[in-house]
Amino acid sequence: MPPAKKEVRPSGRGGGRRTPAFLKNYRGVRNWKEASQWLEWRSIEDIECITPDQAGVARGKMMPSTKFTSNTSLALPSAPFMMTISGDYPEDGNGFEYPEDDGDLKLVPDLSTLSLVPWETDPTAQVICDLVHQDGRLVEFTPRNVLRRVLGEYTRMGLKPVVAPEIEFYLVRKNPDPDYPLTPPVGRSGRPIAGGSGYSIAGVNEFDELIDDIYHFSASQGLEIDTLIHEEGAGQLEINLRHGDPIELADQVFMFKRTIREAALKHDMYATFMAKPIQGQPGSAMHIHQSIVDKKTGKNVFTAEDGSETEAFGHFIGGMQKHVPAALVMFAPYVNSYRRLTQAASAPVNTKWGYDNRTTAFRVPRSDPAARRVENRIPSSDANPYVALAASLACGLIGIQQKIRPDAPVGTTANEDEIDLPRGLLEAVELFENDEQLRAMLGDVFVSTYAAIKKAEFETFMEVISPWEREYLLLNV
Repeated sequence: MPPAKKEVRPSGRGGGRRTPAFLKNYRGVRNWKEASQWLEWRSIEDIECITPDQAGVARGKMMPSTKFTSNTSLALPSAPFMMTISGDYPEDGNGFEYPEDDGDLKLVPDLSTLSLVPWETDPTAQVICDLVHQDGRLVEFTPRNVLRRVLGEYTRMGLKPVVAPEIEFYLVRKNPDPDYPLTPPVGRSGRPIAGGSGYSIAGVNEFDELIDDIYHFSASQGLEIDTLIHEEGAGQLEINLRHGDPIELADQVFMFKRTIREAALKHDMYATFMAKPIQGQPGSAMHIHQSIVDKKTGKNVFTAEDGSETEAFGHFIGGMQKHVPAALVMFAPYVNSYRRLTQAASAPVNTKWGYDNRTTAFRVPRSDPAARRVENRIPSSDANPYVALAASLACGLIGIQQKIRPDAPVGTTANEDEIDLPRGLLEAVELFENDEQLRAMLGDVFVSTYAAIKKAEFETFMEVISPWEREYLLLNV
């Protein structure tokens, strides 16, 4: 974990004595003693103990900070981690069984994630927790633990992945009635935001005050934004995060989503990470840049001593080409996700790769040899960051283990050719369940649980009659 960010000491505390350095950290402490002092120094009243569910939604408990530091045992039932996005539960079958007792799972706080909740009016802190069974074993089907399982496979090979996510999202007007389409917000100019503003500074400036709050909320939590841009869509922004450890970066995306939503609400609008929220506008992606370093030497294993590409680099791409179609449901988890994945659009529907070619699924950006990396452009921004990172890194590692050779790189437009990916959610789930190498990497319990949830979500979607059906079928069939 990189050094934690510092903050200015609250006034009136510490007197003339020297303040311990860890108290000034925006994010993270080393042990419970430091946690108690950190909370007391900030006069924290409440603490949110949170963990991501399968959709990346924060689940957990809130409690007084004094209770949090008094060896209180924290527990949650397993039910929230087997729940669909609509709050339903899947049927048993195909390896999935809902636990009859629905017994408690333990919440174990990761104190390196302790930070403020800057949008709360009362002094409040938050901490991300892991879930373990009563005997201490990691709960196999929870997202943070699935990513940790994949990273364990890298560790056994003496490797460490480095990732950098890029997250796109839309700002939209408040929409309390879901029967009405989403519309772009009004910026400081007083006019609704229009599309076609890619990389426009004026487009970013339309939301100056909101973006200031995003920066302020992020800094208060020790979250690092690398860059922020206006994307092509109307009111569509993108935040790029600095590269680092996959667990830490997944935590940051998890926290950024909460942060951006809260900042938007403060300014009377919604922030949405739906893959395709507005008809006729571009979809929102979560591109993932990936490289791998040797744990002993710290050098990028994609680059040889002379600066050339290594076999591991090609094998990583080969693994992604072969297994990403089966992992697509982890990158595109909802029916709406597949509205983004269409031919001749900016989102790739192929499994090709190329040098600085944004029409391919796997792009190798221009860089110095030491920074050689592979960008996975398939994931949408609605994906759970822990699940998406686990899937992407698992596919690449299978390629390295199996020495899978990639196809030749593509230097032309690739997104107008045949579609190499599943076209819908059920097709994606079927491929996911049947990829034995991916199943072995991710674990049977996770695969069966995640697949059951996605099937149940599809059935819930099929209960809804869409405007398209009313428009074209009502009086014509």
